[in-house]
Amino acid sequence: MASIELAATYAALILADEGIEITSDKILALTSAADIDLEPIWATLLAKALEGKDIKDLLSNVGAGGGAPAVGAGPVAGGGAPAAAAAEEAKEEEKKEEKEESDDDMGFGLFD
Repeated sequence: MASIELAATYAALILADEGIEITSDKILALTSAADIDLEPIWATLLAKALEGKDIKDLLSNVGAGGGAPAVGAGPVAGGGAPAAAAAEEAKEEEKKEEKEESDDDMGFGLFD
């Protein structure tokens, strides 16, 4: 089963490598030429998912999406006021969470 699913992906990669538009008909033509029986719905779904995307660009930029901002990073410009306000908000949220957690002890135990 996995080889059938991979066949559609490989067909799309072949089409992208040749600079040919990826369509369900062309995916089905390639898979049938390889003697693989692919259901047309899978070819259609793959073609729609890849529609308008540059496959070569996607492959060359795998993992290059950029990282998350560093924790505790200061503001880029404009002084420290926004950072201070954000820090105070974070402290207030922590205090609220601590108060909510204090509801755990309701005066009775599990086996009372």
